[in-house]
Amino acid sequence: MTVVDLDCPGTTAALGADKRADHQVLAPPAPVVVLASTGAPGLLHRAFRAEARGYVDKDGSPGRLVRAVRKVAAGERFIDASLASAFMEADPLPLSPRELSVLIRAAEGDSIAEIARTLHLASGTVRNYMAAATRKTGARNLIDAIRISRRAGWV
Repeated sequence: MTVVDLDCPGTTAALGADKRADHQVLAPPAPVVVLASTGAPGLLHRAFRAEARGYVDKDGSPGRLVRAVRKVAAGERFIDASLASAFMEADPLPLSPRELSVLIRAAEGDSIAEIARTLHLASGTVRNYMAAATRKTGARNLIDAIRISRRAGWV
């Protein structure tokens, strides 16, 4: 079992929330319980796609975390009510898995060539995904798309 804090950088990537080239979600190696806050519903969506089994509100009591760990260890799911409502109110992710993976890499500072090489794409295809992500987020440019996506918790 793994317990992770969604506010820590790189957490959702470690969960396997990034997509493979065939658009399959990589399942985490062990059951995962995430610590989250209601202010980042996009991160909850990413943890859900990564098949996390428990969701505990960081502002809750330590006893809630213990209860969640026990339930998940027993093969059950655990979701704090406050996080469930935040999850339901979250903006849906407008990006395809590939657009999201390109945007994540761009947010990390990778160049178009680096993104193309890492994701096994042509440079022109990377540019097309960047343009689509910019358009779908309602951003003015790529930097704005990254800012919007970070605020929503998608990146």
